[in-house]
Amino acid sequence: MKHRIDSSTLTIDAGINLVAYSPQKKKAFTIQFKTNEKPKPGGGKGALSIDWRLREDSPADLVAVAFLDTEEVWLFTHKEFTKVAQQRSQRGIIHFYLYLSDDVRTKKKAHKSQFKKFLLENRMGKLL
Repeated sequence: MKHRIDSSTLTIDAGINLVAYSPQKKKAFTIQFKTNEKPKPGGGKGALSIDWRLREDSPADLVAVAFLDTEEVWLFTHKEFTKVAQQRSQRGIIHFYLYLSDDVRTKKKAHKSQFKKFLLENRMGKLL
């Protein structure tokens, strides 16, 4: 509503939580919304991180992930989310995580600061 997008929640979670209608695009989008309340040690004992898991076969057009502690929301197309996710399980679950500190050494792109372009406020005009 903040960005003048009409949306409605769905009562049964079949991989889609919201349907949003964009008057600018004249199109409805399905959205899977995931939240993370507080950071935790990556891998159980590493640097603080936030993470989200999604079924790889999710039917949603868009994936929104929120960090409730800071009220940040990142918005991805399903294809983008699948591409940036750092881990995949044999059960078809993709795992996307972000380290809060840029000091953490990692082989994959996994620092919160590296994903600013996906923040909701930076994606609204392009996606919705």
